[in-house]
Amino acid sequence: MAFISRGFKGKRRTDVSSSRVPPGQHVVNDFPVLSAGPTPHIPMERWLFTIDGEIDEPRNWTWDQFKALPTEEITVDIHCVTKWTKLDTKWKGVSIDTLMEGVETAAEFVVAKSAGGYTTNLPLDEITGHKAWVAYEYDGEPLHPEHGGPARLLVPHLYLWKSAKWVWGLTLAKEDQPGFWETNGYNNHGDPWREERYWGD
Repeated sequence: MAFISRGFKGKRRTDVSSSRVPPGQHVVNDFPVLSAGPTPHIPMERWLFTIDGEIDEPRNWTWDQFKALPTEEITVDIHCVTKWTKLDTKWKGVSIDTLMEGVETAAEFVVAKSAGGYTTNLPLDEITGHKAWVAYEYDGEPLHPEHGGPARLLVPHLYLWKSAKWVWGLTLAKEDQPGFWETNGYNNHGDPWREERYWGD
């Protein structure tokens, strides 16, 4: 079996305007589950979200503290690098802007960290300015572990591997630090409208 999957065959939709679907993608009704390893199950009493790195003092939230933050309901299209797109997905979570409120940093990049050691890298300006959230509900229900629960990063304008499942923190960094998939052949940026899937795209 190939380490990097280059396609996904799911049930396709044909009733959607092509203007909503990036090049090379097909629309599905279901929500395929693709992961690099086993699904972790995280006890909520041990869950802690942290922002650290290039910051004067790290910020931490327990699950209860995180759930008490201002939330937003988001409806967005999501695009997987394995060529499926799901339209009008409904999420609830906390904006990265809310988490970064009052933070002064020289960082230009972030590394999202997840249970199981998974990481992915993003420019800081790709997840601020109302572009990204830490989501903990999907379609009105608590986010299921197979889709990244209890919480996952949601960066809908990039391919879905950048929306790290089981996320527990962000490290602010001055220099770019490619993550798990980026060091194993995936594009460092991941814009679906430019088909930035793999190295060299």
